[in-house]
Amino acid sequence: MSSNQIRRNLLASMAALCMTAAIPAQAQTVTLRLHQFLPPQAAIPAKAIVPWAQKVEAESGGRIKIQMFHAMQMGGSPPQLFDQARDGVADITWTVLGYTPGRFNKSEVFELPFMCSGGAEKCSRAFQEYVDKDAADEFKSVKLLAVHTHGPGLFHTKQPVNGLESLRGMKIRGGSRVINNMLVKLGATPVGMPVPAVTEALSKGVIDGT
Repeated sequence: MSSNQIRRNLLASMAALCMTAAIPAQAQTVTLRLHQFLPPQAAIPAKAIVPWAQKVEAESGGRIKIQMFHAMQMGGSPPQLFDQARDGVADITWTVLGYTPGRFNKSEVFELPFMCSGGAEKCSRAFQEYVDKDAADEFKSVKLLAVHTHGPGLFHTKQPVNGLESLRGMKIRGGSRVINNMLVKLGATPVGMPVPAVTEALSKGVIDGT
């Protein structure tokens, strides 16, 4: 793989409905259902979502429990997760904003190539500040818990990529319309699919890389 690979960033958000009603101050235990699309052993659930849920339970003295539903166990598809939080199908969802192209236009700026070359933590802080100040209206239908990005993305391909010209004609999985537009400019063919489908698609030759 070339060191001159285009970097890209997935946008992800955690969204929850406002919970302002019938919870007595010191009484009953509340169980919230968290729904997301990755298997439990994936990095984000294992290293971020599950530890966060455990911390919430510990710091609430056991009053707030979070029940995990991984890999779309509650039904639907990943692009529906934001609306599942809004509509009360789940109490909390974790999703990728790029799965609903055109819906979060302001937030898409953080998907531009090289936007997060400083690393995931710095970029996530900047993204959170940006949303709080300039893009909160995109999330007004839910109670937003957090937004984040991952670090600079890399191409993972079946064949070596020795320069941008190597991408021409390749079928590359793109995670959003911003990334897909970039792939087209580079001469590749973008293929849309959720993250859990990538491994099988690579093994069967449906895509050449991601």
